[in-house]
Amino acid sequence: MENITILGAGIMGHGAAQLFAQAGKNVRIRARRETSLEEARELITNSLKIMVDKAMLTEIEMEQVLSRITYTTDLHEAIQDADFILESIPEVLEQKLDTYDIIEGAVSEKTIISSNTSTFQLKELTQRAKHPERFIITHFFNPPQLVPIVEIVKFEKTDESIVNITYDLMKEIGKSPVVLKKEITGFIVNRVQVAMLREAFHLIETGVATAEDIDIAMKGSMGFKWAFCGPMESQDLAGLQTTQAMVGNIMQDLSNTREVPSFLSEMVENDQLGIRTNQGFYKYDDNGEKAIHTRDDHFLDLLKLQNSKVSKDTVSSSK
Repeated sequence: MENITILGAGIMGHGAAQLFAQAGKNVRIRARRETSLEEARELITNSLKIMVDKAMLTEIEMEQVLSRITYTTDLHEAIQDADFILESIPEVLEQKLDTYDIIEGAVSEKTIISSNTSTFQLKELTQRAKHPERFIITHFFNPPQLVPIVEIVKFEKTDESIVNITYDLMKEIGKSPVVLKKEITGFIVNRVQVAMLREAFHLIETGVATAEDIDIAMKGSMGFKWAFCGPMESQDLAGLQTTQAMVGNIMQDLSNTREVPSFLSEMVENDQLGIRTNQGFYKYDDNGEKAIHTRDDHFLDLLKLQNSKVSKDTVSSSK
C-alpha cells in the first residue's frame, strides 16, 4: 500500500492527502478544477507549517511531505498504479457510481476502492461494481489529518483480507480505526452525535439553555473527559449502579422526536449556514478562518498529548 489516490480535493480530500503523505506514501490527489487543487495545495502547506511551529515536524520533513503529493485533474492519471483509492467526492450517488465505473475499468483487481461517505451504504455504492468484494468504507472525520478516528465499514460481500489490509493501513498512517461488525446508517460516531444533538436542540427549543450554554457545559464535561476516557469506560469508572439510576431517572424525559427542529430549518432557510455565511449559532466576520485556526491549534495540542500518552503507555507495557 504505497501508492495512494485521493479523489476530491475538498476539506476531507486534501486533509487525507496530507495524512497519507506524512506517513511516507506516494499520493495523487485529483479534482476537476485546477483552482480546487491550488486551494488544496495551499491548505496542506499551511497545515504543515502549523505542525512545524508546534515542533511536530521539521522544515525538512514538511518539504518531504509536500514532495510526495502530486496534483492532477486527470482521473486516469490519478488512479494509475494505485494500491488504495480513497473516494471523497460529493455525496451524489450517481456521480460516485460513474466514477467507480471508470476506476474499475482502469485499475488492477487488487486495488482497494474505499469511500469516505457517511451517507451511503456499500450495497448502494457497489450496485454496478464488477468486484464488490474490494470495496470498503473508511469514514474519516474533519479535519482528517488531525482527528484520530476512522470508521471502517464492510458488508457481506467485502473480502475479509480487504478489511485487514485497510485496518493495517489506517494504523500505519497513525489512525485509531474501528471496524463495524455490521453496516448501519450513520455508523457509530454520527449516530451517537445525532442522539446528543437531538437533546441539545430540544434544550434550546424549550428555552432551557442557549447554544453557548450547551457548548460551555459540554466542553467542560464530556469534551474534557472523553478525550482520554470514552463514554463506556466513564460509566465503569463512575459505577454502573450510578449509571443505571441516572439513565432510569432521565431517559423517560428525553426528547424522542424524529423531526429536524423547526428553528434549525429556519436558520438554513435564512442562509444562516455557519462559517459559510458568517452566521450560524455564532457570528463570524472572516468565514470562520479564525475559529478554524483556533480549533486546529487546540486539536494539535491534544494530538501531541495523546501521542505522548500512547508512547508512554507503550514503553510501560514493554517493561
